Amino acid sequence: MKPGRPSRNALPSFQSVTREERSKLTIQRITSKRVLALTASGLLAAALAACSSSTSTTPPASTSSAPATGSSASAPASSSPATSASNAEVVMESSPESSITQDFNPFVSTAAPQGMGATGLVYEPLIQFDLANPTQQYPWLATKYAWSNGGKTITFTIRQGVKWNDGTDFTPADVAFTFNYVKAHTDINLGGLQITSATASGDTVTVNFPTAQYMKLEQIAGQAMLPQAVWSKITDPATFTDSTPVGTGPYVLGSFTPEGFTMIRNTHYWSNVPVGRVYFPVYTSNTGALSALYSDQIDWTGNYIPGLQQNFVAKDPAHHHFWEAAGSSNALWPNLTTWPTNQLAVRQAIDVAINRNVLSSEGESGLEAPLTNASGITLPTYQAWLAAEVKDRTLPAAGSAAQAQSILTKAGYTKDSAGFFALNGKEVKVTIVDPAAYTDYAQSGALIAQDLKAAGINATFNGITVNAWNADMASHNFQLALHWSSGGITPYFLFDTWLDQGLISAGQGDFEQLKDATIQADLQKLNGDETVAEQTADLAPIEKYVADNLPVIPTTTAADWFEYSSLHFTGWPTQDNPYDSGQPSGTNNGPGTGSDEVVLLKLQPVSS
Repeated sequence: MKPGRPSRNALPSFQSVTREERSKLTIQRITSKRVLALTASGLLAAALAACSSSTSTTPPASTSSAPATGSSASAPASSSPATSASNAEVVMESSPESSITQDFNPFVSTAAPQGMGATGLVYEPLIQFDLANPTQQYPWLATKYAWSNGGKTITFTIRQGVKWNDGTDFTPADVAFTFNYVKAHTDINLGGLQITSATASGDTVTVNFPTAQYMKLEQIAGQAMLPQAVWSKITDPATFTDSTPVGTGPYVLGSFTPEGFTMIRNTHYWSNVPVGRVYFPVYTSNTGALSALYSDQIDWTGNYIPGLQQNFVAKDPAHHHFWEAAGSSNALWPNLTTWPTNQLAVRQAIDVAINRNVLSSEGESGLEAPLTNASGITLPTYQAWLAAEVKDRTLPAAGSAAQAQSILTKAGYTKDSAGFFALNGKEVKVTIVDPAAYTDYAQSGALIAQDLKAAGINATFNGITVNAWNADMASHNFQLALHWSSGGITPYFLFDTWLDQGLISAGQGDFEQLKDATIQADLQKLNGDETVAEQTADLAPIEKYVADNLPVIPTTTAADWFEYSSLHFTGWPTQDNPYDSGQPSGTNNGPGTGSDEVVLLKLQPVSS
């Protein structure tokens, strides 16, 4: 799942399991040979840009259509700060918290303001990315960029006229300082950037790397920019309590109390800020947060909410809305080193037996769609990267017990006295494990077990604790488990997390323990691909491999949770205008995080 900390568990159980805990596993799972230390859920990476991006210097206006490869849509419409802006207040909830501390350090993913979605309103990136429409990107503190040296060098043209919120000038020297500072402090290198050098010259900054970094565009351009005058005095940035943050963002800290805090308009901001205030209330449980949402005390949230249509939308269909964009793919991960999931015929039978329609409608409350392309690629999000070789490789969305039994019979399996398939006396018996607290996964796991039993596979579901599940996934002590995957601005990390054997030893990915030298080479080749066309060509054999060999078994999309009320504000992203995913979470400065300020700068208060 994407980062942010709203509860993943189904209501009304109201377990104290938060998406942050799920994010932490995602965070931990990709410190591999590529040295990705992504502590936000940050496995997102990518490179869409051709040799240079748009030269637009006006920051989002109309963003409903994607630009051509390598170009960028405009950033927020520039005007004198706050000239026609309202003092209306957006109330935003992204994470129940037992307590909060006044710490806006952009490198501390566990700090409450970041989980609640506030840190990215202060610290800005060079480029913003639309995770719901990944070929879309917005020039931000950089007006354009250009790759060179075979992807080992990227040069940013830095926006002029920008000030830090203390009134001092934001300069290219601050940008160069930021990259060199991250290089010098590995514990804050959240994007796992292997920086060789960063230098400023005129209005540009050039960052050099030892190898091609096209797949890391989001980590590079999404880096939070820091004021050199402040952070050069901080010797231990990972533990620094940033109580009065200095950034270029549209908001500054107003008041901070144990009950919540308010961000107010930055009068020095380089563009118009139409919403004057953002309030972040503290809710200690999902119950309180949902009650506030249903009673219009919250404008914007991002939670998994079963019964959303009945409990929220139907109460005020004119104003209560949601859109759960497909951020990545959920999948059933089979252990490839143990019987019977190490048998291709068994995986094929499981694959066709699963009723993905029911997983979507009952397991995920209709909020996550069935995945029916055999490659597992997230659609429609990554439609641009769907290879022709697998375009027509579809799975039976409703499942087919008869087809599953036919596969096993043709492979030599016969039913034993208990009515389950066996091979050479060994029964096809599997256990699906997931946390009982993740009640959507638990429901889905139980449904899959029913489907498999109907197909003659002796399957059971075992709901365990979150800690036990995390440990079992990391140590590969399981047969089958539902697990989310990674998203981003290309599907690279989706497949890398599934298939990269470099992640096995640390228990940070490739939980099924696939070891295939050809796939490793194919993944590595993608690092040198700059354009969508090149990436799609080199993804083709990987997508086909997943379709043919089922190292993972795709189930449903993995949503970017987003619910909102248009009672007080209009201009929200929608499926028809996907200028952002709308998930309120984390910061907007790096892989795997929401773009809260992109949305806030598009909102308009409803006239009273």
